[in-house]
Amino acid sequence: MNIKHKMKLYKEPFREIQSGKKTIEIRLYDEKRRKVKQGDTIEFAKLPEEDEKINVKVKKLYTYPTFREMFEDLSAEKLGIVDNCIETNVKSIHNLYSSEHEKEWGSLAIEIELLNVKNGG
Repeated sequence: MNIKHKMKLYKEPFREIQSGKKTIEIRLYDEKRRKVKQGDTIEFAKLPEEDEKINVKVKKLYTYPTFREMFEDLSAEKLGIVDNCIETNVKSIHNLYSSEHEKEWGSLAIEIELLNVKNGG
């Protein structure tokens, strides 16, 4: 059975997914994300107001012990990353997820496909 998950995104990554440029979303592979399966849908709400939402289908999941390994393996373009400097990207992701959490949970790359766009409500 396919499940609909809800996640939040800041404006830039939200717009990049909405435009179709960003096709992989990066998350900590924590308890909440371990429930995400191929074929599920995710509703992303744009922060801070959460007044815009987009729905995507989960095409494929990639898990890695570290974000560094993820950045080394996956295309920066698909991740929505302009600067393909791995050091910079690792530092940047550690602003969101601590290295302690990374060691505990590992990292997840969610390959997605845009389904539809909803404004408001």
